[in-house]
Amino acid sequence: MQRQQTPHAAVQVRGLVKHYGSTKALDGIDLDVPEGTVLGVLGPNGAGKTTLVRVLSTLIKPDAGTARVGGYDVLTQPRQLRRVIGLTGQYASVDEKLSGTENLYLIGRLLDLPRKEARRRAAELLERFSLTEAAKRPAMTYSGGMRRRLDLAASMIGRPAVLYLDEPTTGLDPRTRNEVWAEVHNLVREGATVLLTTQYMEEAEQLADELTVIDRGRVIAGGRIEELKTKVGGRTLQIRPADPAELPRLAGAVAQAGLDGVSGATVDQDGGLVNVPIVTDQQLTAVVGLLAERGFVLASVSTHLPSLDEVFLAITGQKTSSGDSHAEELQEVAA
Repeated sequence: MQRQQTPHAAVQVRGLVKHYGSTKALDGIDLDVPEGTVLGVLGPNGAGKTTLVRVLSTLIKPDAGTARVGGYDVLTQPRQLRRVIGLTGQYASVDEKLSGTENLYLIGRLLDLPRKEARRRAAELLERFSLTEAAKRPAMTYSGGMRRRLDLAASMIGRPAVLYLDEPTTGLDPRTRNEVWAEVHNLVREGATVLLTTQYMEEAEQLADELTVIDRGRVIAGGRIEELKTKVGGRTLQIRPADPAELPRLAGAVAQAGLDGVSGATVDQDGGLVNVPIVTDQQLTAVVGLLAERGFVLASVSTHLPSLDEVFLAITGQKTSSGDSHAEELQEVAA
């Protein structure tokens, strides 16, 4: 079957709305996921992440809005769309009575793979996910981590053009998590597009090209990780003088020159640092130039961006029930 191509995005979402009674799980979501990239979708529990994945997988119908995946409409072309996607949910969903090989072979055949190709692909994925030794055992004998890996393998057997990973590494040990990440990178290199929901900030940093943050069913921020870090927390210039006794004088010189930023330079006596909030590269250059001009001897100069955890907490923490203006400000990140 020839897959329809979309020149701009593998996933296109406009104004997506989904109600559960009086609750708006999705409240006008817009998304674009370029082909061959990973979009990380972050948000607190109940933000609407899983509902979004279920709509884009044709498992539930939206109440309003449009969505196209791989060129297919989720409402009018669900059968065609299902052939170009893979899905791994929050919990492993494998047939307990079938062996690992039988689970993957069954999925391959349902995807119309020829028998030989389905067997070959099953064996390949069992090896990739370190399940070869357990290939003939019923899935009911697998550990939780093994079932999770088998579920991931099943979602990948048809080489999907678009793969949905809904918190894919929940409960996995670090080694298995790294294996999953490596396989996602492989898929993207082969041209797949991935929509990833996760609660692990490290996972988002490892995999995502861009992030979208949703809360209460609405997009409240989006962009590349470094853009979000800069927008939310800005950079901090960390200056360590060779002589710790110079800390107060150094901070005073920066403040006197008006280069200490909006929130002011601070002295970290224990760390032996002066922290200067900076907004632009020009400000950074001016601070360093000033200190050189004043004759300060510096042991080190470095810049620090907030962690993704700090970004996530700052963004979702600013969203209040009565403060729509905060959401509007954060949406400018993607602009």
